[in-house]
Amino acid sequence: QVQLVESGGGEVQSGGSLRLSCVTSGFTYDYYAIAWFRQVPGNQREGISCLSVGDEKTYYADSVKGRFAISRDPAKNTVYLQMNNLKFEDTAVYVCRFGTNYWGQGTQVTVSL
Repeated sequence: QVQLVESGGGEVQSGGSLRLSCVTSGFTYDYYAIAWFRQVPGNQREGISCLSVGDEKTYYADSVKGRFAISRDPAKNTVYLQMNNLKFEDTAVYVCRFGTNYWGQGTQVTVSL
């Protein structure tokens, strides 16, 4: 059974940094996509970054390009989202997704002015 567990959220001042982690388990594919989304209550879920494992291609939404970086450590079955120069509007619940059907529970990121 595929499981995703996020951690690393918290409260940070504007301009600060956080690194989110998504520990994965329950699958052994060599090629797959894992993505980070974020959601603010009342707003549509926003896809912000994706990593294509196998060819290591990455994707970033314009809203985070140049500030966020997705990476992975295969030895730890973990995908990271390094978030730098955080802004108030980055405040959201951040969730990782494996493929198209499997979601983690999310971790809250709050950026104060």
